[in-house]
Amino acid sequence: MSTVYITAPRDAASELAEFLVEERLAACVNIMNCNSTYRWEGEMHEDDKEAILFAKTTAERYPELEKQLAEKHTNDVPCIERFDEADIIDSFANWVQSEVN
Repeated sequence: MSTVYITAPRDAASELAEFLVEERLAACVNIMNCNSTYRWEGEMHEDDKEAILFAKTTAERYPELEKQLAEKHTNDVPCIERFDEADIIDSFANWVQSEVN
């Protein structure tokens, strides 16, 4: 199983989550609001209102999720990072597997 960490503008987060689940690229996507501080093109951006998306998928589906999400994402350089779980409860792993196949 894989969890994909994604950041996006708050107004785009729900649409991205729905897209990932509808296309069966993710079984589930959690959205959390956050404030980000970063440097972009030499300028500091502070307290930027963003959302964090946690998408549950499989290692097999991740390459397609990454490809399609990178195309659909509104940021020029989207944050898309994959975490692979070493341990996961079997019932949840089975559910994720069934939803993305």
